[in-house]
Amino acid sequence: METRKFGKTDMKVSVLGFGSAEIGMDSSKATDREVGDLLNALLDEGVNVLDSASSYKRSESLIGQLVSSRRSEFYIFSKLGEGESVGLPYPDWDVRNVRPSIERTLRDLRTDYVDLMMIHSCSEAVLRQGDLIEALRDLKREGLTRYIGYSGDSTDALYAVNTGVFDALETSINIADQEALQLTVSEAAKRDMGIIAKRPIANAVWVRQGLENAPDPYVERLEKLNYPFLKNDSDAIAENALRFVLSVPYVDTAIVGTTNLTHFRQNIGYAAKGKLPDREILDIRNRWLEVQEPAWAGLK
Repeated sequence: METRKFGKTDMKVSVLGFGSAEIGMDSSKATDREVGDLLNALLDEGVNVLDSASSYKRSESLIGQLVSSRRSEFYIFSKLGEGESVGLPYPDWDVRNVRPSIERTLRDLRTDYVDLMMIHSCSEAVLRQGDLIEALRDLKREGLTRYIGYSGDSTDALYAVNTGVFDALETSINIADQEALQLTVSEAAKRDMGIIAKRPIANAVWVRQGLENAPDPYVERLEKLNYPFLKNDSDAIAENALRFVLSVPYVDTAIVGTTNLTHFRQNIGYAAKGKLPDREILDIRNRWLEVQEPAWAGLK
């Protein structure tokens, strides 16, 4: 598994990370044993980034239960900010939730620290208040997280990058979601921030339309973008999509979520083929620039 230096941190991250949202979904049919087999197999394959959040339902408790004994082999990237919507005592984005949120995350993950804690997709207006950012910096000073970041998109993410406070940015980058390539990625790179691509295969909406976590905006965008490779079979589309993201300058790791080990191993194989040919990258970018609409902001 290829690794890349993660911004100005001391981490070298695998180019594919595991997104844990799907293992925590109510609709997940995977048993705890199957999730354990999946997580252990990914670690054996060299995946060293597990991306989680307190809002991903059972995901953090499953990680803690099933692979905490291998804690030295992976980095945990987590997120906070939500409140009452995820069972915490105060409204979403209330700074008083920060402490109970990370305490729950550490308890569920069965660890003393996370490697990266990010504010999860809050608005620029919330960031401008400053208290949430300062509370996150306190967690870093206390050693509860080694680094801090922002997870989000569009002008909210641009504001976060421009504060100069954060070590990392997690943002949507894929064949149906390229706003970040024009707006935030180069700005984050100027500040030597680690860059995490979320939704790198556009949630595979070409085969998952109508299912949980298969956003309609991506379906609509791909219909208009009409890339020639969308006429191929699903696996070929996924390969093009993932290799495109891993070809983007400055992207350090791309987060892929699944409950299916075979699917993840396919993604490992795609990543091992390296970047797409320059002509194909340019064609994807030019098609996006040609047909994008003002409403096509990064998808949260």
